[in-house]
Order: sequence, then C-alpha cells, then structure tokens
Amino acid sequence: MPLSSVPRTRTTVFAPRLAALLDDHLGQDVFRLEPDTVGVAGPEVADRILAARRATETERPTFKPLHGRSISRTEASSVTRTIGSDVREALKRPLPEHVDLSGPWPLTGHLFLRDLILGQDPYRLRVLMSRNLELTTKLTWSVIALGAALPGWPRPGTGRLTALGERAAGAAGYQERRYAMGMYRRAAAPVCFTISTLVANALWLGFPFAEGMSNRNIIHESLRLLPPSWNILRNASPEYPALDDRIGAGDDVLLLPLLSHRDPALWDEPDAFRPERWDTLDPDSTPGYLPFGHSSERCWGRHMVMPLAELLLDLVRGAGLVVDPAQHTGHVPLLGLLGVADVRLVKPS
Repeated sequence: MPLSSVPRTRTTVFAPRLAALLDDHLGQDVFRLEPDTVGVAGPEVADRILAARRATETERPTFKPLHGRSISRTEASSVTRTIGSDVREALKRPLPEHVDLSGPWPLTGHLFLRDLILGQDPYRLRVLMSRNLELTTKLTWSVIALGAALPGWPRPGTGRLTALGERAAGAAGYQERRYAMGMYRRAAAPVCFTISTLVANALWLGFPFAEGMSNRNIIHESLRLLPPSWNILRNASPEYPALDDRIGAGDDVLLLPLLSHRDPALWDEPDAFRPERWDTLDPDSTPGYLPFGHSSERCWGRHMVMPLAELLLDLVRGAGLVVDPAQHTGHVPLLGLLGVADVRLVKPS
C-alpha cells in the first residue's frame, strides 16, 4: 500500500459555513445559496460561466481597485512581471544556510519567503508583508499612510532594492507613495501568503510522504483538497441566465472549487490524500480542477507558486522536520485564503 494511502490520525475541522457547504451541496452542480446568489460546482456549468466573460475589476482576486483607484490590466500585468522577476532572482541565489523551518506554519514559511524574495528592501516596504495586516483594512492603510509620510523614502537606482522595491521607489509625492506601497503589498503579499499556506496544507494533509513522491504531485493534491482560492465570484450578468435557467437575471454566481475538487463523480477516493493520482492526470485539463482559475483567465501568480512551493517543501523534507505527533486537529477558518490555521512542525526526537 502506498504511504499516501495509509490512514492518518489527524482530523481537519472546517469552519461551520464551509462544513455546511460540503455537507449540503457536495455532488450538486447548481444550487441556491442565498435569495440572490447561486452556487455552482458542476464543471460543465462552471466552464461555461467562466468562459462567458472576463472578470471585472471588482471580481479580480488581487488587482481590485486600490483605495478607489482602478488598476488597469496593463498595470496589473506589469506589476506581475516585476514580482516574477524578483522571484526568479531569488531562486538563482544560494539559499541561506542553517535555516530553521520548525515552528508554527504557515507563519514560519511566510517569514522565510518574505526574507528570501524581499529581504533587501527597506523595512517600510517589508512590513507590508506582515500577516497582522490581514486583521483589518484600516490597519493596513494606517501602516501605508505612515510609511508614505516618513522621511527617507528609498531612492531608485541605488542597486539595493528588488525590482518591486525599485518600482515603489519611483513614486513622487505622498499620494503616489501610498499607492505604490499598496501595489507593493498587492503584488508580493499573495505570493508569500499563498505559498506558505499551500505548503502548510500539504504537510498537514499528507505527512509522512512516500519516499520518492514528487513535490509537484504533493502540491497538486494539496491544492485539490484545500484549494487556497476556494471560491470564485461573478456578479450578476446577462450572460448567465442564458447559460443555465437556474440562474436568475439578478443572481450573483459563486463558483466553488472547494466542492468540485471533492466531487465523488469526478475523483476516485475524493477525500483521500493521493498525490500519485497526478502521475496520470493533467492539472491544466482535469474537469472540475480549478486551483488557478479557468483556462480563459489563469491566476497571475501560478508560475511563481509552483516552483516556490516545491522549493519550500523540499527544504522541509530535506531537514527531516515532522508534523508534531501531539497535534491531532487542524482548524480551517472561513477566510478568503483557505488553509489550516496552525500546523506545528518539529524536529524529530
């Protein structure tokens, strides 16, 4: 029996609303969630809806309007390329030695990635990666306002900044600096947050891994069982009632990879962590598998997520760290980024 099929003693506890979705709607394709909201988990209907039109600026998960200012697709693409170049540069450099990745995850992995990718930028920019800023939007903008107002704004062209830091350094004036800091966070924080959460999920769901099991397979299976982007919102639009008469003219549509990724009609042993299934499945074309969105509009960060997640998982496996044997329950809160809130990694005794 492959190690990935061995029963584990860890229990994943979903927040009540997430558990209710799984209990009430698993295996359904279209269903009503609220008087003005329809849920969709069937792959055929989801495919038609996502192909019908592109996401509007308020539906995009990362590049929504920033403090009332629209972010064009051209600017979003440029910022994406910028953080992508920083990731590539970070992967070229020698990794820091003697890094201790034991401790609470995803926080520990998040801090490692922040320093790996953005460690050369000044504190006023790096502080924007703090997970504490997730608590309230007001807190985030208070930190941004302070950082934009303080003297000593970084100067471009010094050779001491990341490409994303250089982009921020070019801002002139208080308002532009606020916007630049907001864009810095919008671009970089999802990379650190998503990857550390994804690896924490993989460790919780699958450890111990079978010897020789590829990190890529492990990550794809983690993305299936706990997709960080577990829902995709599309606001009411005239295209949708024409695609399915169960959708009304005023209905918003909530597409739910959380459900399609566990649909027993689509997956063998849908609740089992089986990374070996990806030996024969293509993640870009498997029906119902949408960890990075639809083929018509893939997530901007997927080419950064996979290599960094594989690197981080490789470091954890190479260090011989283990999920704390005393931890038997992992809680998945109702947040935009789906993941186990606290996975404790320890050095083996």
